[in-house]
Parts: sequence; C-alpha cells; structure tokens
Amino acid sequence: MGLTLTEKIFATHHRDTPSEGNVVLDIDVVMCHEITTPIAINDLVERNLDRVFAPDRIKAVIDHVSPAKDSKTALQEKILREWAHRHQIKDFFDIGANGVCHAIFPEKGFIRPGNTVIMGDSHTCTHGAFGAFSAGVGTTDLEVGILKGVCAFRKPETIKIELTGTLAAGVYAKDVILNIIKRLTVKGATDHIVEFCGPVVDNMTMAARMTMCNMAIEAGGTSGVCMPDRITAKYLWPFIKDEYADITAAIDDFKKWHSDPDAHYAQTMSINIDDLVPQVTFGYKPDEVRDVGEMAGTKVDQVYIGSCTNGRIEDLRAAASILRGKKIAKGVRGIVSPATPKVFSTALDEGLITIFMQAGFCVTNPTCGACLGMSNGVLAAGEVCASTTNRNFNGRMGKGGMVHLMSPLTAAATAVTGKITDPRDYL
Repeated sequence: MGLTLTEKIFATHHRDTPSEGNVVLDIDVVMCHEITTPIAINDLVERNLDRVFAPDRIKAVIDHVSPAKDSKTALQEKILREWAHRHQIKDFFDIGANGVCHAIFPEKGFIRPGNTVIMGDSHTCTHGAFGAFSAGVGTTDLEVGILKGVCAFRKPETIKIELTGTLAAGVYAKDVILNIIKRLTVKGATDHIVEFCGPVVDNMTMAARMTMCNMAIEAGGTSGVCMPDRITAKYLWPFIKDEYADITAAIDDFKKWHSDPDAHYAQTMSINIDDLVPQVTFGYKPDEVRDVGEMAGTKVDQVYIGSCTNGRIEDLRAAASILRGKKIAKGVRGIVSPATPKVFSTALDEGLITIFMQAGFCVTNPTCGACLGMSNGVLAAGEVCASTTNRNFNGRMGKGGMVHLMSPLTAAATAVTGKITDPRDYL
C-alpha cells in the first residue's frame, strides 16, 4: 500500500509513538505571533524553562494588532519582542517590517516541501500549499515545540479532493474553497488532512493554493495540502537556487513527497468546477454558502479586502481591476490591508494603492486587524461587512456584526454598488 504526502512526512519526521494512534514528530519550523505566543513564553519563564530549541528555526511576527492599540496589546508585543531579542531569533518581524504571518513567512521562503510546521494559530494550515504538514496547535504544544522542537499528533487520515474543469471568468480560488466547505460542512474534515489535487489545482498560483489550504480548517481539517511542483519550485527558487542545479532538479526532488497512486484515502471527492459561480456566505458558519445571485442586493456597510486568505498582491490586483476609475457607493466604508510590506510596496509601484484611494478606500498598514475584530475595521452591532477573510462567526469582526465571506472580485464589485454584487457584471 502506498503512502499519502502527509504519511510520508510523518514517516520521515517520526520521533516516538507514545501510544497507539499517537506520534511525536520532529518540527522543522515553529512560528509565533503576539497573540498566542506570549502566554507560552510566560509559562516557560515561570517554569524556569526559558529556552528555545533552535533560534534559526523559530519565526516570529507582530501581526494581529499592528501597531499596538492599547496597553494590553503593547504588553503582548513587548513580551514577544524581548523574548525574540533574548534568544537571538533573527527572523523576528517587528512593526514596520511585519505583516500577516501566513503571508510573510512563505514570502520569506521559510516553508519547504516535506516540512513540519506548527504555530499557535488555526490558519497555520495555509502552509500545506507548499507540500508541507502545517498545523495550528494549542499553548502547551507550542511551548513544547519552542523548547524541544517536537510536537505530538494523532495519525491523520486524508480526504482527497480532485478538482477538474476550468474556472470561469470572475470565479476565484476563494469561490472554489467556499463551495468545497459547503459540500464537506464545518465538521466534515475533522481530524483529517484535505489533499487538493487535479488539473484545476495544478494550474493555480501559489497564492491561490494558499487560499485553498488556508480555509481547510473551516471544514474542520487539520491541514490542507497540495503536491509541490514546478509552480512551487518557481516561487521558492530565490531561496533554494543554491541547493539544486536547476529548477527541474528541484521539481524532481519534490516528487518524493507526492502521494503514491495506490495510497489509501478515507474519502475521495471529484468536483467539476466548469459551472461554478462566485460564492458568498450567508450565516454564521463558513459552510453556509450560496451562489452570489442568491445573495445579490444584500446591503453592506463595510467592504474589507485583506487577511491571510486574500491579502496578497494577486488579490489586490483582482480587486483593483474592478475598482479602477470607479467610486465606492455612498455610505459604504472600504478598507484594504495589503498582507505584507512587499505586497504594499508592489501595489504602490503598480498604482494599485492609488486606484483604491481614488475609489474611496482607506488603505492601512499590513495587519490581521479587522479579520478577528481586533483593530482597523471593527464592526458595530447591526453592521454588515463584505469581506475577503476566512471566518464569518457571530461577532468575529465585532459584537453584533455580520460578515459575508467572498472573493476579492466580489468584494470590489460589492463596494461599487453598496450591496452584494456579482463581479462578472464588471468584467
């Protein structure tokens, strides 16, 4: 019997089997941010265990409230900052150099095929787009990871989702994953890896693959994964060029992580996306999804473009393609937050920032901010936001607020009309 990508990674990183069905893995990368890591830091300090297993394999960033909005968030950032300096963690991204963790870490080349990656953040599954096993963990597991470079997991099974067909104009990777979550439900992939494959995924950019894997957790998945290939190698080439003779050699090496043809899957789904249309959430769960036409005309108060799901440069380009030369509707607040300084700089060079500002958007520094209702666009009770983020939980973006998840194209079209709008009308 062959092995899946994840089973191969587990086999090569196996440290121990403490009990049946549970394994301890060596961890390649431990990622940290200022919301969950300070709790782990303080506990380690109290236990006289203020050490790190390998400073060069720990990555840290201040990203959720950037810059600090009050004394509490300033303290959280101070704890992370002093810890990073104390342990000489060179890959620490402070205010001014920081960005959304799940955008800036892959952008810096920190994630490689076959890696094991953990972070105290549920959307750590994003990095599976590189053919890695990447999972969000709790505080105790994060502490052990920081201290020992290991983490315990249950042996996961894999759900294989094969995507065939062709994405129609105006339909985005975000629409694909929202539709998949609708099919799986929010519990359908619990304790499973979601493996995305097929010609649609093969043709996706790394940004699109990251969008897909980012939301695997919204179906309950431990992680989402894609097979590393030429697109992966081209994205990583600036960071791996000294390790391989050429890109072809890197691609050939990546194939060792590919799932075997005879690998066992807990479930297999084949989805043809030829007829897929833009998707929008309607309730307080990510699996409550409808075609955009069923939501058309729903009034919004705010449009938010950004986050670890859709704040990359191709997302901003897509939104700007609709907003160019237009104004957002009267009474609507538009907010765009480029995910990293590099994304911001590129958008500035390409004139995208000007397009957003001329349309009436507020352009903010890179931050997670409004996505989880912490800063830069929190909703008041009764307000409605069209958002490119990943969660529409009740109160997620502000107590009493409603969030409709959608693609950057749909969000931009919605900003122009002030109500949920099919972006295909503007192509």
